[in-house]
Amino acid sequence: MKKNFITISIIFIVLLFNKSANAKFENNIIVKIENEIITNFEIKNKILSTLILSDQEINQKNVNSIKGKALDSLTQLKLKKIELSKYNIDDDINQVNRYLNSISSNDIKSLKSKFENNNVEFNLFVEEIKTEFKWQKFIYQVYAKKINIDEDSLDGEIKKILKDQVDITEYRVSEIEVEKKINQSSNDIILNIQEKIDQLGFENTALNYSNAASSSNKGDLGWINRKSLSKTFLNVLSKMNINDISKPIEKQNIIIFLKLTDKRKTKAENIDIKELKKKIINRKKNELFNLYSKSHLSKLKNKSLIEYK
Repeated sequence: MKKNFITISIIFIVLLFNKSANAKFENNIIVKIENEIITNFEIKNKILSTLILSDQEINQKNVNSIKGKALDSLTQLKLKKIELSKYNIDDDINQVNRYLNSISSNDIKSLKSKFENNNVEFNLFVEEIKTEFKWQKFIYQVYAKKINIDEDSLDGEIKKILKDQVDITEYRVSEIEVEKKINQSSNDIILNIQEKIDQLGFENTALNYSNAASSSNKGDLGWINRKSLSKTFLNVLSKMNINDISKPIEKQNIIIFLKLTDKRKTKAENIDIKELKKKIINRKKNELFNLYSKSHLSKLKNKSLIEYK
């Protein structure tokens, strides 16, 4: 196993925007990961694209606030590309276009123009999206056989709901998930995220700072049946009003914030049993696949040679 070299002091972006956010500079290598590299041009592009997508002003303060997250994101992207190069996984252009339409209100041309007007490479952004979708396919292919959901147990649970005529509660939830690194204070992370939520709003904070897969969708997890929630999350959400933001939830080295964006109930007699079962199974599977994805990426990082120039 190769040793993972990580420099404690990272000063590579300090001069990145020393004159202006769109200043020209040499395309130097900042990080080398096996046979992949991260240049200061890529970091600049990642920072600016993130600010554009969250409708934030491009200034030094905003650049400084997300440069660390930008580097982490690009490091993960390069690790994914290295792993994906070993397999034959095709791009899904239709899936990419659906995503671009979803974040541009069905106006990809306007979004592209916005990038170009700010001297940001739109194609680099699209390549990131392609890699992320290919990674999702890869994780499903590798771990699909390890995902076992006890459907008989679910059948019994659903029958009990119908027998007791219990209404089904569903929550529309968004999340922000932040990783707590070694020697980091939980209080510092919490105060920083809470400050960002106050300044940017929950959705843009999720886009800029969340480590969860949902960050690309501004943290939105969609509608979640209460039966598919963990006891911890259910206890939190059941006490929240619409648009409330939860207190930080700490789980091992992760800090999570939840936002309840909507809530609804369905009468037991109106429940589509097949659809309900499908949603619960999909939710449980997605949670497991996300865990496998993080675990796989962590293993890749630990065995890869990462050099900060």
